[in-house]
Amino acid sequence: MIRLIDHGVFLTKQGDIIENRDIREKDEGRKKTMAYGILQAHNKSGDRENLKLTFDALVSPDNNYVNILQTARASGIRKFPVPYVLSNCHHTLCAVGGTINEDDHVFGLGNAKKYGGIFVPPYRAVLHQYMREMMAGGGRMILGSDSHTRYGALGTMGIGEGGGEVAKQLLGRTYDVKTPPVLAVRLTKTPRPGVGPQDVALALVAATFKNNFNKNKILEFVGPGIGNLSMEYRMGIDVMTTESAALSSVWCTDEKTREYLREHGREDAYLQMMPEDGAYYDGMIDIDLSQVECMIALPFHPSNALPIREFKERMEEMVREVEAEGRKIKGSKGKPFSLMSHVRDGEFYVDQALISGCSGGLFENIVAVADILKGYGIPGNGLNLGINPASLPVMADLMEQGIAGELAVCGVTLRPAICGPCFGVTDVPADNQVSIRHMTRNYPNREGSKPGQGQMAAACLMDARSIAATVRNGGRLTAATELSVDYRNLAYHFNPQIYKNQVFDNFGKGNDKENLVMGPNIADWPPMASLRKHLLLKVAGSYEGSVTTDELIPSGEASSFRSNPEKISEYTMISRDKDYVGRAKAVRELERQRQAWAGAGCFGEAAGEKEGQAERPEASEGTEVPVQRKEYGANGLKNILSVLCGQEQCGMEDILIGSAMVSQQIGDGSSREQAASCQKVLGGFANIANEYATKRYRSNLINWGILPLRTEEELNLPVGTWIFVKNIRQVIEEKREMVELQVLGMPENGDVKTSGILECTLDNLTDDERKILLAGSLINYYKGNS
Repeated sequence: MIRLIDHGVFLTKQGDIIENRDIREKDEGRKKTMAYGILQAHNKSGDRENLKLTFDALVSPDNNYVNILQTARASGIRKFPVPYVLSNCHHTLCAVGGTINEDDHVFGLGNAKKYGGIFVPPYRAVLHQYMREMMAGGGRMILGSDSHTRYGALGTMGIGEGGGEVAKQLLGRTYDVKTPPVLAVRLTKTPRPGVGPQDVALALVAATFKNNFNKNKILEFVGPGIGNLSMEYRMGIDVMTTESAALSSVWCTDEKTREYLREHGREDAYLQMMPEDGAYYDGMIDIDLSQVECMIALPFHPSNALPIREFKERMEEMVREVEAEGRKIKGSKGKPFSLMSHVRDGEFYVDQALISGCSGGLFENIVAVADILKGYGIPGNGLNLGINPASLPVMADLMEQGIAGELAVCGVTLRPAICGPCFGVTDVPADNQVSIRHMTRNYPNREGSKPGQGQMAAACLMDARSIAATVRNGGRLTAATELSVDYRNLAYHFNPQIYKNQVFDNFGKGNDKENLVMGPNIADWPPMASLRKHLLLKVAGSYEGSVTTDELIPSGEASSFRSNPEKISEYTMISRDKDYVGRAKAVRELERQRQAWAGAGCFGEAAGEKEGQAERPEASEGTEVPVQRKEYGANGLKNILSVLCGQEQCGMEDILIGSAMVSQQIGDGSSREQAASCQKVLGGFANIANEYATKRYRSNLINWGILPLRTEEELNLPVGTWIFVKNIRQVIEEKREMVELQVLGMPENGDVKTSGILECTLDNLTDDERKILLAGSLINYYKGNS
């Protein structure tokens, strides 16, 4: 089905391997890829290895555009330099927080009026569908603050990054990256009836995620199999390449691509694209589409994918494995997580079915569902099927061609064009229920449950066709290939008048006199300290395995507070470690105490403390901050600092105190910048990991002034460990990669001794990244250079 080639290959423009090619020709061969041409056309550095990229368009959803706009405003923005689409598809039906969501929409519209943006009101389109229909085209690059920014099927390289990178583009700066490796994804033959794009995508993710085969690389889709796929089929595969940890993707284009753009009134955006003969790739993924089976991705990651057939063969064993993993996630709160009740008479039964958004809500997927359910009804005594089409034009055509009516008769509910189910804002299953979904992710809590409150559900990813087959069989897990179905080949007809009448396109027409309306939840970023000579860290969170961005800041309810940095920071790690916030705040209070001591020029009473006493840090609402007596005043922190200052011949003003997070891997998942900004708001100044799962998360850390320290050594840094990073400013200023951490252990009563040395690296930092880290954040850096 899928073969991985983990070495360089030369290909013809048709995607065939050229044997016995001289490896010395690889440098010239790299220039013959599609990716090379696009990257160099957008590169402002003049250096083909160290890229400084600008983009043709930008896009952000309403769960992060307020933060981005606030960052850009704090940094001195005057106008949007390229088309910037503000989409309102993530927080719409969610009413948590009262007026918060609509307050953000009002703020977004005001920014579009003031700086010249494009505002897509709620319920009109999922952001990625709008960009496909209206913005993507051959040879272009689009940067989005959503991790599934992928428009490769139209010849556009889309990159999903944190909000800081979008803010940089708004301020006329560049996206700096070393030229990424490029992998060929060769498609051959044709999928079987009933096998959909999600099946191909899940097979690709399963083969490449856990071994890091695609990590931070560009996927270039080539081969004769492309011509056998419709445009929507290609898009459905393409958008899921994010889940393989790829940086971006691009496909060969053809007459089907031209026809799609012509249908959308944008034929001039078509560019015929294919590699040149002799193109060199750093590896290859060979996919025989005819061998792909109907897939299921088990909780709690898209890479836990396997054929439905194989799952059925090992059903009880695999369900018990999922149960065990779920119980680790849920912990001891409430009754143990249980799924075995879903195994009955040798079959697996599900409770909920959803098809939604940028991956599932495409016209052809929904028509296939109608074909499978034709003549069947969904009784109201259990399983339901809900569909969120990807855009209002898709919904309109489903109605125009009668598909919506067919689905309504079957019992399917069509909902507005929003991303809600995809990240747990709507359609949350009941406790211990299983939802099958044609969406992008099935991480823990992604379906909306709250293990910390004793409730937990699970989501499996499947293609819309197998979801419909399962619904048709009353919830019994069924691959679509098990059924005989007459599939219609209906074409999607796009009505441009829908967007023309309803989308506010103000690009290039901003009005500086426009007053921005800021709702009561919209708050400015708090002051952020710059990096000092030395850094004293205390480990506030130490975890085994992987820490995902969904754990750092959960989706759903928590992100309703996205526009208030302090409020949303209260949710940091709440689903995995409810005490993290309190511990981080305690360290933040230590830094405030150090500042008071430094300002007073001495220790102890001159800073407002009496010998041997400890003040309780002031907690934000809803957060309990523990008293840690031995780490305050004369009994602890004072002694640590005085010893360190004495050793280093420095003053109190030369040391900065911050919290640190430790784990083997940090940052798998969403591009949401709050995963890093919340750490910083709580006083975080470093993460220590064996691996950062994605470039976008590492970029987020840097943009918020958090050191992305990485080590090859085994991590044994429990919560409470003190770490001293000597001369960190000098290390960064001198462009050194290696950083030496002095592990102090958990000193008490001034017994400060180094218990070990941990060698870390900052890897390759650009000059701007170093300046941002020294300044303490992207905002500080731009303020100082505006």
